[in-house]
Amino acid sequence: MEKIKIEYTKNLQTKLTHVRSGSSIYTEAPLDNEGTGESFSPTDLAAASLGACIMTIIGIAAKKHHFNIDGAGVEIVKIMGDNPRRISEIIMDFDFSELNLGEKEKKIIDYAIHNCPVEKSLHPDIIRTIKQIKY
Repeated sequence: MEKIKIEYTKNLQTKLTHVRSGSSIYTEAPLDNEGTGESFSPTDLAAASLGACIMTIIGIAAKKHHFNIDGAGVEIVKIMGDNPRRISEIIMDFDFSELNLGEKEKKIIDYAIHNCPVEKSLHPDIIRTIKQIKY
């Protein structure tokens, strides 16, 4: 069980502190909802959490199967919907092109992409689109 402390700081901004480590990140209202666009919005973090979780799960699998994914990445595009205002789609564009991976490693990555806890925690109405997986 992890604890996160959240403080409303000012001007539609919050400070999130991971209690165990003391590390902090900040959010603010999105640009289209009275924010300045200078920081992550809470829904940005939700979408980013999916990408970070997937990359972490791939990293765990790579470590277990003795290959390296240093430098790999995923670009996330978050699309908001209306009525209700919510995340309607998360588009992911994976890039492993600098790694020179074999077929076994690609299969491990393909499996890991669809098996992260954040993905399994998101509402089923949120569309998850994999734009491409570049090997």
